Amino acid sequence: MSNGSQRKFRVALVGTGGISRGHATACENLERAELTAVCDVSPEALDRFTQQFSVPNVYSSMEELIDGGEYDIAVICLWGAMHAEAGIQLAASGRVKAVLCEKPFTQSAAEARAFVTACRERGVFVAEAFKFRHHPMHLKAEEIVRQGGIGELLNVRSTFCTNVPQGNRRPEANWRWNRAKGGGSIYDLACYNVHQARFIFDEEPETVFAVQTKGVEVDDAAYILLAFSGGRTAQLSVGFDSWASQYVEISGDAGLVRIDKAWNNENQDVALEYHSADGVETIAFPPTHQFTHQLDHLCDCLEHGQAHRISPESSIAQMRVLDAVAESMETGAVVRL
Repeated sequence: MSNGSQRKFRVALVGTGGISRGHATACENLERAELTAVCDVSPEALDRFTQQFSVPNVYSSMEELIDGGEYDIAVICLWGAMHAEAGIQLAASGRVKAVLCEKPFTQSAAEARAFVTACRERGVFVAEAFKFRHHPMHLKAEEIVRQGGIGELLNVRSTFCTNVPQGNRRPEANWRWNRAKGGGSIYDLACYNVHQARFIFDEEPETVFAVQTKGVEVDDAAYILLAFSGGRTAQLSVGFDSWASQYVEISGDAGLVRIDKAWNNENQDVALEYHSADGVETIAFPPTHQFTHQLDHLCDCLEHGQAHRISPESSIAQMRVLDAVAESMETGAVVRL
């Protein structure tokens, strides 16, 4: 973690749902960041949050939060369906220097473009919060691939399955199963797999095909095939229904990288397997906190003017792919990008 700077970055959290705990913990872990404000329309949610975290300013709406101060970083921790509207409002306020938006960035590519445009018009830095992109294990996988360690990159296979009992997958129980709030397996889970495949191939897919298992209101599971240039593919399996699984395999013609516990692994030992003609090398990584690495990287970007690992253009392209996934699931057709 960077520790040479004496500057304190003022952080505000918009929404105090479960994901906000990761961002609040990052503020506690990082000396250069300070959680200065939170807001939520639910008094009960605010009470639960402030029992766990100390924060000087607590507001019952985003309007109150905006009127209450100026912030270096505002983190959007709302339901996915609210991301674009909240991001545009924060950008327009003139009181926020940077917006870090939880995944999925928005609900469509059109919303993503509007969000990014609003930030650019007001000179607001904007980034999408894919925490795994900042984990040393994923950075090592990138290094191996980029340096030719697996030869020509050919295929990615990955899963994100959470094994939630069917009786619990109700729209009123959680946003993940609620269409109006932006739920669905492709928005909550597959967004990780899609982003990782796009990132590791370093290009956009040419075609998309997807099938779904329907739940009460949203897709409870999906199988997604992304076809990249030269016939290379990413095969992604996600779902709330099947046995818990979070692996990534990156295959080339001269090797393979495998990662288990790829996404949610806060404070856990993890390891990367590097398969090559020389055998299998297991590279271990000690427990770490991905949200803290993510916030530290954003602070570096703001302090030194460097580019974020996830560009706004990438977030727009990400939503373009998820639009295609949703279209393919509904129509049963291959969608060409």
